[in-house]
Amino acid sequence: MFSLVAFIPRAVQQGIPLLFGSTGETITEKSGNLNLGIPGVMYVGAICGVIGAFFYEQSVPSGDLNGFLAVFIPLLCSLAGSFLMGLLYCYLTVSLRSNQNVTGLAMTTFGIGFGNFFGGSLIKLAGADVPSISLSQTSAYFSKTLPLASQTGWFGKIFLSYGFLAYVAIIISLIAAFVLKKTRTGLHLRAVGEDPATADAAGINVTKYKYIATCLGCMIAGLGGLYYVMDYACGVWSNDAFGDRGWLAIALVIFTIWKTDVGIFSSILFGGLYILYLYLPSGTHTEYKELYKMIPYVVTLVVLVITSMHNKRENQPPHSLGTNYFREER
Repeated sequence: MFSLVAFIPRAVQQGIPLLFGSTGETITEKSGNLNLGIPGVMYVGAICGVIGAFFYEQSVPSGDLNGFLAVFIPLLCSLAGSFLMGLLYCYLTVSLRSNQNVTGLAMTTFGIGFGNFFGGSLIKLAGADVPSISLSQTSAYFSKTLPLASQTGWFGKIFLSYGFLAYVAIIISLIAAFVLKKTRTGLHLRAVGEDPATADAAGINVTKYKYIATCLGCMIAGLGGLYYVMDYACGVWSNDAFGDRGWLAIALVIFTIWKTDVGIFSSILFGGLYILYLYLPSGTHTEYKELYKMIPYVVTLVVLVITSMHNKRENQPPHSLGTNYFREER
C-alpha cells in the first residue's frame, strides 16, 4: 500500500543531491558559464570527503571520534576538491578561452575517473571483502536527525527526519535566490551572464564574477556528492554508485527556469520520480520496473520541449551562456 509518509522522506533524500547540483549550476550559468562538468565535480566532492573521513577514522581509536572534526574534515576536503575543479574550469574557459562544452565533458570524465581511482585505492587500503568502503562512524554525524523527529509523528518524519546537509541545501538555495534577485551583486552577475561586453563597459570585472560564481557553484555542487555518500548511502562508497544524478541536476536547472528557490520543490519532485518505480505495482513483470525507471528522463525531455516552445524572456537562459568573452572584440 502506497504511503506518502514513507514516500516523501525518501523523495527528499533523493532530491537533495539534485538540489545542491542544480543550485550550484544555476549560479554558474548566471555568469554565462555552461559547466557540463557538474557530474564530475559532484564525484570529486564526494570522494574528497570520503578520503578525509577515511583517514580521520583510521587515525582515531574506534568510538573516540570528535563530532566536530568528523563533520568538519570531510566537509573541508569536499569543498576544497570542488573548488579546485571550479578553478580548473575557469582557468581553461575564462583565461584560456577553451570551448566550454568540451571542457565540461572532459571534467566530467576526469572527475568520475578520479573518484573511481581513489575510491578503489581506499577499498584496497581498508582490505574490504566487498568492493566498497563503509564510514559508518562519520556517517552517523551527517545523518543525525533533529531531536523532535521521532516524537512528532508524521510531521517529524516528513519535515524533521533529515541530516543537517539537507537543511543547508534549502538555505543555500533561498540565499542564492535572494542574492540573484535583490542585491547589487546579483544584478552585476546577471549582467555578466546576459551581456559581458556591456557589463565590462560599465566597470564590472567580468573575469572576477565568472571565477567567483563558477568556483562557488562547484563548491555547492560538490556538497551534493558528499551528502549522497555520507547521508543517503550511510557512509558507504562504491565505485560508480552515484549514477547519473549529476546530469539530472543539470536538467533541473532548465526545469526550474534558472530560479534556485523553485529548485527546492523541483528537486523533491525529481527525487520522487527517481524512486517511483519502487512503489508502482509490477507484479511478476520485472520489465515494467525498467520502464518505470525511465519516468524522470521522459519528464526531462517533455520539460525541455515545453521550455523551448515558450519564448518568454524571463524563462530563457542567460544570453551569453556557453559563449566565451573576448574583451578585444568589445
